[in-house]
Amino acid sequence: MGRITADALTELTIPLHHQIKLHLRSNFYPPIPLSMVQPCLDAIEAYHDENSDKEIAMPKGISYKGSNVAPAWAIIEQHRLDSWLEEKEN
Repeated sequence: MGRITADALTELTIPLHHQIKLHLRSNFYPPIPLSMVQPCLDAIEAYHDENSDKEIAMPKGISYKGSNVAPAWAIIEQHRLDSWLEEKEN
């Protein structure tokens, strides 16, 4: 269900941040805090810039392995952002 929903979200004509917001709130239990939307967007951008090791700041109150930063690849993996990494055919 999660991947199918994520793939469908990428086809909507709504802004990317709304797609990610819906993904984080609908495809996870418990839902992921909305404060993670921007780090997810930053991770997707880092991936497309071929910089998956880029350190991305975590929101206040959220840490990654005790750190206030996380590599883009870890955010992508843990938040199942694969649907936003694929090139879309026009």
